[in-house]
Amino acid sequence: MTLVADPFAPEFRADPAPAYQMLRETGRLHEYRPGIHLVPHYADCSAIFADPAFGHGYFSGINPFRPGVDPRTLPGSFLLMDPPDHTRMRAMVAPAFTSRAIAALRDQVTRTAIALLDNAVAAGEVDFVADIAYRLPLTTICTILGIPPADHATFGIWASAISRGLDPDALLSDNEKQARTAGVLAFAEYFADLIGRRRSAPGTDLLSGLAIETDLTTKELVDVAVLLLIAGHDTTMNLIATGLLALARNPRQREILRADPESSRFAVEEFLRFDTPVPFPTRVAMQDITFAGHTLPRGTGLILLVGSAHRDPAAFTDPDSLDLTRFAPGRSTPRHLAFSHGPHFCIGAPLARLQAEVLFTELMTRAPDFDLLDPEPAYRASVSMRGPQSLPIRLSR
Repeated sequence: MTLVADPFAPEFRADPAPAYQMLRETGRLHEYRPGIHLVPHYADCSAIFADPAFGHGYFSGINPFRPGVDPRTLPGSFLLMDPPDHTRMRAMVAPAFTSRAIAALRDQVTRTAIALLDNAVAAGEVDFVADIAYRLPLTTICTILGIPPADHATFGIWASAISRGLDPDALLSDNEKQARTAGVLAFAEYFADLIGRRRSAPGTDLLSGLAIETDLTTKELVDVAVLLLIAGHDTTMNLIATGLLALARNPRQREILRADPESSRFAVEEFLRFDTPVPFPTRVAMQDITFAGHTLPRGTGLILLVGSAHRDPAAFTDPDSLDLTRFAPGRSTPRHLAFSHGPHFCIGAPLARLQAEVLFTELMTRAPDFDLLDPEPAYRASVSMRGPQSLPIRLSR
């Protein structure tokens, strides 16, 4: 059967909504490649996230998105694992990402956000992606991990190569796959050295705590550090960038946030739904299973079109419109799936929410009159991580 619309095609990069609609209207399951299917509806995506019959299958040798690739050479640590290994490693990292632990970071995140915005206002015109959306989460996650400020700038090339390499291998060139491997090796060498120093002279950072208080090996610690750095930086950068773009294109909604900057705490939830930073998470059938009237053999790959699920009218009222009050207290709105749910719920969700909430609160307080200088910005080539390459804006206090 011919695919009615390819949501990964370049013509849908800037606006995938038409592709999503065609897929939702023509079935619950669409074969994308032999053994790999697209899932476009909210109810189905939500059910798969919660079902232990679906996992990642890397260490079982059944993942169809990177066939034959040794998962130990990939970035992702416990993100690539299935229980019980996933459960064990996640439990060691989880205390650093509790709501209480993240709340303690608010002052630091606020200081960083204010400094970045003040510098941008002083400059007048900036690239919002490079000068603000990129820098805030990078500074935050590096501080959490205990990475010296002098080393922050060296991570750009490595992180970009790894982020691009998160796409399924079939969508990557040989050069992109080689760059991903090189980035993983560079980070591994850096973090192995840093972990050795932390074991000798621990600080108060997360990496020191994991090195001293857990039985994780150096290799496991390195993998966790790389995962937290990439996942904690790239997704939040895109959340902030696409949120800014949504405000620029919806002036009436911007006025809602301008009138009440503190409402950013639930406006962020709408940004996550409206233009999802991770729109295509994957799962693998860990056993033979029947789903949506189809028999899926063990090892079948599913691409969950979360971006499409978030535009599903069966779940959300007027789903193609930005509504910053959609997730406000008292509104009966289904939860979005931007952070997944179930055993693989994003461990860094509270941190991403905090940074975006603080940034938009301070933006609306300090410089709400911004102008988008390029109304149709180009999006990054990655399909796993969705966000604009750049956002030139003019800011005034």
